[in-house]
Amino acid sequence: MKDQSIPARKLTVTAVLLAMNIIMSSSLLSVPVPGGHMYLNDVIIVTAAILLEPFYACLVGGVGAFIGDMIFYPTPMFVSLAVHGLQALVISLFVHRWMKSKPVPASIVGAVVGWILTFTGYTFGRAFIYSTPAYAVAKFPFQVLQTAVGSALALLLCWKCGVVKLYEKQFKGA
Repeated sequence: MKDQSIPARKLTVTAVLLAMNIIMSSSLLSVPVPGGHMYLNDVIIVTAAILLEPFYACLVGGVGAFIGDMIFYPTPMFVSLAVHGLQALVISLFVHRWMKSKPVPASIVGAVVGWILTFTGYTFGRAFIYSTPAYAVAKFPFQVLQTAVGSALALLLCWKCGVVKLYEKQFKGA
């Protein structure tokens, strides 16, 4: 009978990435832009989605962004939960299920689809929570830039800097 428990190392990696997402959601580590801040948590969300199975990636993306917003700026926290959770889920599904045999192209395609979902979700979410499409439109270019930069940095970290190789080496057979 196969052991159904979650290996401690995988749980630890999930918890560390979730904590990093919370930290990167803070205004202290953001870039000021007109009308707010550009956050760098997309780097962590996309990295987690490439490394982790869909459920755990969704936890890191959605719950991490939710808690980060709850602590630092609570107004969009439910938008962040849904949007970043979906972003991480879709990227992870591309990498671990739909295009499993081609992980690099899968992560690129997943990141692009996640990018589109993220800026679209935040645009509609902001229009709803702030009751004005004008605010959402004003933030749109910065949301596109934030997600694109975060995705590009995560892809570089994972594939050019060897984060995926290190992760796979640690979890072979786990």
